[in-house]
Amino acid sequence: MNFKPYLPYFDPLKIMERIKSLAGNLGKRMVYTLLLFFFAFKRKDTPGWARNIIMGSLAYFLAPLDGIPDLTPFLGYTDDMGVLSFGLVAIAAYINDDVKINARKALKNIFGDLDMKIVHSVEDSI
Repeated sequence: MNFKPYLPYFDPLKIMERIKSLAGNLGKRMVYTLLLFFFAFKRKDTPGWARNIIMGSLAYFLAPLDGIPDLTPFLGYTDDMGVLSFGLVAIAAYINDDVKINARKALKNIFGDLDMKIVHSVEDSI
């Protein structure tokens, strides 16, 4: 699949703003996962198939229609986290140290602190 026609909809500024706006509801683990996707996508050497997985995972997360409504406390984001976790494992080879460093900086910028337990719990899963 050619992802280039979808690039206009993948506006990095809009995605970062959406992540920031949802940060309080999502928690640091999910936000860090989203940031890893974001920075892995921006890598020049991330191949098309991996970018497709990233875009599909982010599209599922950002879509207004959902398998389990996100308004449901605790359960609402479980399906989203499942899709994101699966996608993260699939593209793990393209999450290098630069991606992790950029994601950590962005996480600290959003939340004001950096909880390394959460960071390592996400990184240990990939």
